[in-house]
Amino acid sequence: MDQDEEKELKSRFDEQGFVVVKDFLDRGEMLELFSEVDRYIQEVVPTLTRDKAFFQDPDRPETLKQLQCMDVDPFFEQYRFHPAWTGLAETLLGEPVEPITPEWFNKPPGTDHATPPHQDNYYLCYQPPQVVTLWLAIDPVDEENGCLRYLPGSHLHPLRPHSQTAVLGFSQGITDYSDEDRQQEMAVLMEPGDIVAHHGKMIHRADANGSDDRQRRAYATVFHAASCSKDSEALARYQSQLKVQHDRVNHGPLSTGHE
Repeated sequence: MDQDEEKELKSRFDEQGFVVVKDFLDRGEMLELFSEVDRYIQEVVPTLTRDKAFFQDPDRPETLKQLQCMDVDPFFEQYRFHPAWTGLAETLLGEPVEPITPEWFNKPPGTDHATPPHQDNYYLCYQPPQVVTLWLAIDPVDEENGCLRYLPGSHLHPLRPHSQTAVLGFSQGITDYSDEDRQQEMAVLMEPGDIVAHHGKMIHRADANGSDDRQRRAYATVFHAASCSKDSEALARYQSQLKVQHDRVNHGPLSTGHE
């Protein structure tokens, strides 16, 4: 990507709060990452505690829907510093960045829960909110199997009010999301190896997977600008809300998740 392309990408990111980069990884890099994800699921997931691997039905391994803290594995601990990912994050935020723990998301076929509208920095609590999530499609992603839907320009406004949800892996959702908001959404359709980057204040959601036999898997890493620090007041507020919800669902797993 040359300087003019980087400038155009950042301009669109600053204006609408998200951008899509087609064919982000070359085929060899993409196949390596996908192979390592499969290895992690087969070999590492059976050893994880409930706060790092979430299932729709814990008795059915095929319903795995979310993985957190994948940097417990040496490959993924190093991969989060991959120069292509770091370079894109630095281009979009305009300064040096640091990666947060990588994650994996899925909507198994027939998943009946939509991802509620939310903003990542409500969970992450960085100040200033110089945060970007890079979300790489592993499967074709479209409106049938639960593509991401963004509210363009919403990152330019203050965080919206959130409260607890009943959706496994997404502890908080926006409370005042309206029909007018839904009418302004943009659906993002992706092919394997495409990446979408969204700002930490970008409002986004996803429908349930309405297909009979299609996965909707993705690998993601959040980056924050090196100039950021945790907002201790916001973090304390969020952790208090999370504890209340955790107790209410009898100590089931909850997530600071994204999508």
